[in-house]
Amino acid sequence: MTIPLSILDVSPITSGSSSAQALRNTIELARFADQRGFTRYWLAEHHNSGGIASTTPDIMIGQLAQVTRHIRVGSGGVMLPNHAPLKVAESFRLLEALYPERVDLGIGRAPGTDMVTALALRRSQNGLNADDFPEELAELVAFAKGSFPPNHPFRSVTAYPNDVPLPPIWLLGSSGFSSQLAAEYGMGFAFAHHINGSAAIPAMQTYRQHFRPSEEFPRPHAILAVSAICADTDEEANELALSVLYAFLRLQSGRSGPLSSPAEVRSYALTPLEQTQMESLRGRHFTGSPASIAQRLLPLIEQTGADEVMILSMIHDPQARQHSYELLAEQFGVQPTPAIESLSAVR
Repeated sequence: MTIPLSILDVSPITSGSSSAQALRNTIELARFADQRGFTRYWLAEHHNSGGIASTTPDIMIGQLAQVTRHIRVGSGGVMLPNHAPLKVAESFRLLEALYPERVDLGIGRAPGTDMVTALALRRSQNGLNADDFPEELAELVAFAKGSFPPNHPFRSVTAYPNDVPLPPIWLLGSSGFSSQLAAEYGMGFAFAHHINGSAAIPAMQTYRQHFRPSEEFPRPHAILAVSAICADTDEEANELALSVLYAFLRLQSGRSGPLSSPAEVRSYALTPLEQTQMESLRGRHFTGSPASIAQRLLPLIEQTGADEVMILSMIHDPQARQHSYELLAEQFGVQPTPAIESLSAVR
């Protein structure tokens, strides 16, 4: 089966390394993805996490777009409750002006952090207690289209630069709420299977069933976002996966820190309960050889009707992470960009 593949990156900070190196690793992986024929490269927004360097997607989008030529670069996503819709509209119109038709605006509903950090970002206790996401999204759309009603206080406010469109908006979600909203607005939809796998099929079916065509999306487009660790053998992949399993275990207990290597995880004195909890987390991740991952992932792609698969691979070793994406690209029939093929022919 051939299906478009994309990458979701949180710029993991690995043990023994630094935030600066994590961001350089992201830039190098984006170069590889651009050459290898991946469709998109999205950057997450997380705050107050000792193991994640990706805090400001809009800054990194500009960096990655500058060093790539074909791949679309976007946010996966901007956590809208943390930002004024006007500021988001201005930032992404500016990116669209610099890199036309190569930028995606992925929008999330969650804070991407704990509540104390969310308060530090928003500076308002009221904002923490109210779910204003539909109103904030409507405001962002109004800034994009200049469609505030005559009596609205922001009617006279324009998001500049105003001679370029806002990039396509994608709603990110892990439940039926965002799928319904994306369908209503005629937006793209990306479902986070690694957060709530059991809701993937109904949420993506709801999106398709209720989709209303729009100028930006005449047809529905649903992305299935999954966590996948691929290696030449199942045994090697299971070993690499220890890093992400331990990271998710720490996340559940409110701890954060650099991404541990598999050897470090094996050296930790984990309690029997922690070992059981780690094993229970394996179901969130697609781990194995290319054939093993395809055997498990293909039925889910068919059941969800996914138009595209976006892969998050939290692997300690950057070379092993790139190799994981290479193996998956080969398995799912992703073709390198023609420019790279011609360069190879010249060599």
